Amino acid sequence: MHDITIIGAGPAGLSAGIYAARAKLSTLIVERMYPGGQAAITDRIENYPGFNEGVAGAELAENMKSQAEKFGAEFLNGEVESIERQGEKFIIKLKSESLESKAVILAMGAESRKLGVKGEKEYTGRGVSYCATCDGAFYANKPVMIVGGGDSAIEEALYLTRFASSVQVVHRRDRLRATKILQERAFKNKKIKFLWNSMVDEILGKDTVEEVIIRNVMTGEKTSALVNGIFVAIGWVPNTSFVKGLVKLDEQGYIITDETMNTGVPGLFAAGDIRKKPLRQVVTAVADGAIAAVEAGKYLESL
Repeated sequence: MHDITIIGAGPAGLSAGIYAARAKLSTLIVERMYPGGQAAITDRIENYPGFNEGVAGAELAENMKSQAEKFGAEFLNGEVESIERQGEKFIIKLKSESLESKAVILAMGAESRKLGVKGEKEYTGRGVSYCATCDGAFYANKPVMIVGGGDSAIEEALYLTRFASSVQVVHRRDRLRATKILQERAFKNKKIKFLWNSMVDEILGKDTVEEVIIRNVMTGEKTSALVNGIFVAIGWVPNTSFVKGLVKLDEQGYIITDETMNTGVPGLFAAGDIRKKPLRQVVTAVADGAIAAVEAGKYLESL
């Protein structure tokens, strides 16, 4: 049995692991994919304190992981299916095994929201992507499209201009939600074209994406865009499916905690993008993880 089990190895989970292991608590971090979460697939993080020139997301994630390991945190690759509280311990069930822990920190993060249009599922991995830094290089000298108007969408649009011949940004409103500095960069980039007040209606092609049908939300008029790739960046869905009924969730599915990251279930904490909060960034995830680990340590002392 571990003192603390952290589910998710994004910035929140890794930060929690560093603090917990450094406090000499036996610490296990369970991750179903790869350390770093969304940060690991971000090309460059420019607003994390201490890096004047920015830092590659994968590099920051790897540094966090090695720091947690340095203090003694263990890592396990696996997907959690359920969590159950039994007395003063938690039973964490994975597909192939069950774990026991005195305290748990939920840090599963969120995943990309889907468009939900015809052709999206069929062409995922064949022209439909949710990660420009993962797949952008496949579209060298080809026209692509990105859907969204927030920071993530514009960051990915700018990144794609390194490879693509052109980048069309489809946004359902007539102005962007992205921060001003990103907007300025995008408007100045000659490769980027904006399709305002528009939505994707359908994705078409043969073996791969060849065409996207766009609908103007004001007039209803449909137009065709010939592109070889479409990148979706319209927000996130929290990975909270296996804790429904165990913790309180808001209407969007994010975990409700207090300022100490306590979920209301003794010994169960939540940190990072998975919880209800006003800002989801690496810097806030790291802070959440630190608080959750310290508070989990206090809980263990009280037992």
